[in-house]
Amino acid sequence: MSEPMNLTQIQDLIKFVAKSGVSEVEIEQKDFKITIKTPASRKEVQVIAAPAPTYAAPAAVASAAPTAAAAPAAPVPAADAKYITIKAPMIGTFYRSAGPGKPVFVNVGDEVKKGKPICIIEAMKLFNEIESDVEGKIVKVLVDDAKPVEYDQPLFLVDPS
Repeated sequence: MSEPMNLTQIQDLIKFVAKSGVSEVEIEQKDFKITIKTPASRKEVQVIAAPAPTYAAPAAVASAAPTAAAAPAAPVPAADAKYITIKAPMIGTFYRSAGPGKPVFVNVGDEVKKGKPICIIEAMKLFNEIESDVEGKIVKVLVDDAKPVEYDQPLFLVDPS
């Protein structure tokens, strides 16, 4: 008996579909179905994940559509070349804090260590705490709170010195 895909497998599949140019992938198991579509006319990834219907029920739908803010990043200016960029490991909505009224994980000027939580990315109603994979000082926050982010989109600039 096969288990439903876990979040990491779904994220890997989304990344593969986004990079490969495949227009549609559908996986169906006994109690699980996922369809990923990327219309050729628009660079949009739509994920529809719901249990296989055993009765009439609405399906959960999550869509990550690129916006003008999610356009490919401009080349990093020479002054920023010494900085390390922390990038989004997945598509979703970027949050600087754990919830409304809670303090932000990091501010400009804060020191970060490997493994320190720096933000949350919500994908498919799951809140994923993103940890720093570098050590240094936050120089710039590149994304506004509660904005959609694309896979591999720069989130923070870190000065490793």
